[in-house]
Amino acid sequence: MPDSQPSTGEEGTTTTVITATTHLTLPAHPIPLTYDELNPRSKPEEFFGPIGTFGITLLAPLFTYIFFYTCNDAVGCTPTTVSGWKYAWSLVGNFPSSAGYLWEWKAFAVYLGWYAYCIVCWKLLPGDVIKGNLLRDGTRKNYKMNGLYTLILTLGLSVGILLNPGGIELFTWLYDHWVPLVSSSLAMATFQALWIYGYSYYNGELLALGGNSGNFIYDFFMGRPLNPHPPLFPSFDIKTFNEVRPGMILWLLLNISCACEQYLRLGTITDSMWVVLIFEGWYTVDCLIQEHTILNQMDITTDGFGFMLSMGDLTWVPFTYGLQARFLAFNPVHMGPIYTSIVVAITLVGNYIFRQANNEKGNFRAGKNPKNLEYMTTERGTKLLTSGWWGRSRHPNYFGDWLMALGWCLPTGFSTPLTYYYIVYFVILLVHRQIRDDEACRHKYGKDWDKYCEKVPYKIIPYIYASHSICDDRSIWVRASEVWMIGVEGMMRSENLSVHRS
Repeated sequence: MPDSQPSTGEEGTTTTVITATTHLTLPAHPIPLTYDELNPRSKPEEFFGPIGTFGITLLAPLFTYIFFYTCNDAVGCTPTTVSGWKYAWSLVGNFPSSAGYLWEWKAFAVYLGWYAYCIVCWKLLPGDVIKGNLLRDGTRKNYKMNGLYTLILTLGLSVGILLNPGGIELFTWLYDHWVPLVSSSLAMATFQALWIYGYSYYNGELLALGGNSGNFIYDFFMGRPLNPHPPLFPSFDIKTFNEVRPGMILWLLLNISCACEQYLRLGTITDSMWVVLIFEGWYTVDCLIQEHTILNQMDITTDGFGFMLSMGDLTWVPFTYGLQARFLAFNPVHMGPIYTSIVVAITLVGNYIFRQANNEKGNFRAGKNPKNLEYMTTERGTKLLTSGWWGRSRHPNYFGDWLMALGWCLPTGFSTPLTYYYIVYFVILLVHRQIRDDEACRHKYGKDWDKYCEKVPYKIIPYIYASHSICDDRSIWVRASEVWMIGVEGMMRSENLSVHRS
């Protein structure tokens, strides 16, 4: 819109300054790029390349089964003698109850029904449609955000079941068919990863920059397509759907089933189970309240959809993140008021840091700055926060995640290290992700990133700084950790799993 403003110049003359303002929406590339230019070949470098990704593809599902067969009411948690380990091994495929059966068609049908229910909820329930980030081809995808309504409906149905006579016993069905459900979710995850990998060669869709190496094992794990969708349903983005719906909500339902199992055994629910149920449950609720934030996570913006995400979202998150609740179902722990207060305080502090940091980032990205936070502007025009929680460390939300993870493990007591796998896993996962983030930002911002690191030198924990050589070089222990960790966020999240995690 033009704007004229008269001003007085030399005597007897008038100068009129006319300013014209216009708004243009420019494509990502003024000159259309070919398919090969948009999807260049990548180098198979992450997770030690094809060998490392092959190892994780085998080990991650294996550990999901190991967590059950070495931690259950038949062998305890965990076996402490050679004979105990032999007995645990003998129960694989020969478990005394349906909880440890390797496969059951009824459980498979139930899992398919659950996944279909989530799709129907996505389709029929109301929700906001939000545009995603600008893609390399100059387009933006639309995402329907109604995961919270799916959760509310699911919890309403669950409460209806629990209040009916025999409802508590009925809800323990999930606990009593744990391994068959693990196998069913793994079958779904493997099918999705294989089908989407093959379909990506025919539909001409945009590929992930890190999953187009040409090596099947590597690309199958990392994910070849960036935003896969079924034929004839372009609005159904499988990656964002899996990120916070079937796995995250099932995690909460499994925890409720474990609490029902404990109630049937004891006639009450212990304080430790309540702490796990409430805080892990709130994490799921908070994740779905903030569902739109997953669109800015590395899982969605950068990573392809392959076995890493399909298995992570559908199997790893629901069946390993709830290990504490399953342990407490058959091994109750009574914490008492003092210990309970300590655990609750740690978890609340972690949740506060996590949410405050993410709110600061979310507001700033939306063009809001209610706290008047300081920032620096890069040569690209991008603004980076240098105060508030993001001035204390580059990933303060990861620090909040660690405190929450610790708070979820402490209610299990100290009789076994296995229930603390979650905090160990998350330390490795988020340190690895922080390194990936820093490398990507250094490539993106160049010298500006070095200036930013001088302003915010702390990596994750505020005011605790690793030396330059340890932080910026991919040290041996972090490299080794890549082989073990699965790389979800999830999930998980984070962000749930992020979600919540970035």
